[in-house]
Amino acid sequence: MKSDTLHMMLVYTKTIMKAWFQYRSNALLSSLTVFLREATGIVVIYFTLLKFGTLGGWNIYEMLFLFSLLFLTYGIMIIFFTGLRDFGKTVRDGGFDRFILRPRGLLFQLIFTNADWFAAVGHGGLGIALFLISAGRVGIQWNAVNILYYLFTVMGGVLIQGAIFLLLAALNIYLLETNSLKELFYWNMRKFAGYPISIFHKAIQVCMIYVVPFAFVNYFPAQYLLRKPDMAQYPQLYLYITPIVGIVMYLAAYGFWKYSLKFYKSSGN
Repeated sequence: MKSDTLHMMLVYTKTIMKAWFQYRSNALLSSLTVFLREATGIVVIYFTLLKFGTLGGWNIYEMLFLFSLLFLTYGIMIIFFTGLRDFGKTVRDGGFDRFILRPRGLLFQLIFTNADWFAAVGHGGLGIALFLISAGRVGIQWNAVNILYYLFTVMGGVLIQGAIFLLLAALNIYLLETNSLKELFYWNMRKFAGYPISIFHKAIQVCMIYVVPFAFVNYFPAQYLLRKPDMAQYPQLYLYITPIVGIVMYLAAYGFWKYSLKFYKSSGN
């Protein structure tokens, strides 16, 4: 059964990649467009910091390192969670009814039957580029412990964002349309996450740590490696628990997803 599941995962992935990259020039340009769109904001910040020096005590390369985690984790996450990001459309179009009739797990199908490779390459490529530019200029000692910490924290950041999409997908079962909630609780909060949360009002900080915990995606992991002075206002424990936060959030979102499936009704389209 496990080998069969793995085979299906590989088949789905291969088929999706062929579909997304069927026209290679268009695929390259689409990924490049995503890359350049996201990089524009980074360029603005870069030139701003060239003039003013620091932002909340963070210099340009430390800021780039902070952004690198945000883009890299999203680039990985969207490979697996595109189906959850676009779940509202799947429900409204009646596509979810087809998934129900198939002899495979519903979440398995949603995860492995679609992947936004343009966003994955664009965001992930930008994250890797920012990491390569900044990682050697921020004073981090890349020993075995720090490398392992980095890998585990990236996985935790992927799970945190995946859990948010899974929770919003579950809410789609009740509400059919959750784009406004997605805009408010994911995309708008993600804009704050590109900066040190210490520069924001306390209300924003509380939201970033305890409500939509983007702070554990990049700020606290970056603090573990950089040890900036503004970390003094937060518990030191937060430096170490990104993977735990990711696992707990994902399991909680999965539990809510399983519970919500009992109330699913076809949209009738």
